Amino acid sequence: MSAPADQRYSFKTRTGFIVELARRLHEYGTAAPRLEDVVNLASARLGLKCNALSTPTSIVMSFGEAARGDDLAEFTQVVRVSPGEVNLARLCQVDAIADRVIAGDLDLAEGWRQLREIGARRLSRYTHAATVLAFGAASATVAAILHTGWVEIAVAFVNGLLIGGMTLLPLRWPSFGNALEAVAAFVSTLLCILVANYLTPIEIRPLVIASVIVLIPGMTLTTAVRELSSQHLVSGTARMMGALTTLLKLLFGSAAALQGCAYLGIVPPAARSVPIPDWAEWVAILAGALSFAVLFKSPRRFAPVVVAAPLLGYLCTQVGGTHVTPIFGTFLGALVVGAASNLFARLAQRPGALIREPGIILLVPGSVGFRSLSYVLDRNVLLGIDTAITMTAILIAIVAGLLFGDFLVPPRRKL
Repeated sequence: MSAPADQRYSFKTRTGFIVELARRLHEYGTAAPRLEDVVNLASARLGLKCNALSTPTSIVMSFGEAARGDDLAEFTQVVRVSPGEVNLARLCQVDAIADRVIAGDLDLAEGWRQLREIGARRLSRYTHAATVLAFGAASATVAAILHTGWVEIAVAFVNGLLIGGMTLLPLRWPSFGNALEAVAAFVSTLLCILVANYLTPIEIRPLVIASVIVLIPGMTLTTAVRELSSQHLVSGTARMMGALTTLLKLLFGSAAALQGCAYLGIVPPAARSVPIPDWAEWVAILAGALSFAVLFKSPRRFAPVVVAAPLLGYLCTQVGGTHVTPIFGTFLGALVVGAASNLFARLAQRPGALIREPGIILLVPGSVGFRSLSYVLDRNVLLGIDTAITMTAILIAIVAGLLFGDFLVPPRRKL
C-alpha cells in the first residue's frame, strides 16, 4: 500500500468503496481497532478524511475531502451488521482487492464490484460438510486436551457432529439462530447422560465442555479484552456482554438437561476417565489444528501455515507452563504467535490474521468461563469466583502476549 491512489473518481465512488470494504472486514471477523485503522488508512490513500466507529453490530463512518483541510464531514453512513465470523480466505481476498485499488492496479469501481461479489457468494455443500466434520474433530481434540478417555473422545466427536449440523439450520430456519447455543448444549448434555447411564460410566462435565467448545465464545472474550485494552470501550463492552450472554445460553441448555434427567430419575454414576496416552493427545491436537483450518475457512494456499499456527501456540504454552507457570505459558504462546503473525504479514504481504487467529484458539479461556458459571449455578460460589479469576488472568496473559508480540515485531499491515 505504498502508491497513492488516483483521485479521478467521484466522491460517491470512493466512499462507496470504503463502506463496502468496512462491511466485508467486519463480516469476516476483523476486530474494531484493526477495522478502524484499515478504513482510515484506505480513506487517506483515496483522498478522503474518515472517522470510523465500529461495534459488533454496527459501523458508523463520516467522510470528507482531505483536500478541504477541515474536520467537517460531508457524508455520514451507518451500516447495520451482524457480529462477524472469522473467514480467512475471504479476508485475504478483501485485503488483496484493497491493495490493488490503492496501488492503482485495479479500477476503483471494479474493486467495489468485486467486494460486493465476495459478500454475495454462498458456501458450497462441500464446505458445509467439511465444517460439520471439523466440529466433530474440534470437540474430540478438546476432549483429549482435557485428559479424558477414548470413550469420552468418541462421544465428544459425535456431539460435535450433531452441533455442526445444528449450525446449518439457521440457513433455512433463521429464528433457530437465537436458540442455537441453548439447544446444542441441551442435546449434547442429554446424550452424555444417556451414554453414562445406559452404556458406560463417563465424566460428564469435561465431556460437555468439549462437545460445545466451538460454540463457547472464548475468542470473542479475548477480542473484547483486546478492544478494551486499546480504549475501544463501546465495542469491547458490547462484545463482552454478547459473549457472557452466549455462555449463559449454553449453561442454561446444559442445566436444563441435567435437571430434566434428574427429575426422571436418570442420574449417571460418578466416573473417572482413564486418560489417553501422550502420543494420542498430540495426534488429536494435530487433527484439531486441521479442523480449525476448516472452521476458519483458510485459503488452500496458506493451509499449512494456518495448521501450524495452533500447534506453535500450544507448544509454546506447554513449554512455558512446564518450566514456569501455566499463566506464563499462555503469555509466551500469545507472544510468539503475535510476533510470528506480524513477521508473516511482512514477508508474505498477506494478513497476519492467518496466523494470529488460529494460533491463539487453543489458548482462549472459553471453557474456563463456562466452568465458572456452572460452579455458580451449582451454588459453589467460591469455586466459581476462583475459576472466574483464573479466566481473567488467562485473558490478560493472552492480550499482553499479543501486545508484546506487536512490540517485538511491529506489524507492517493493520490486518
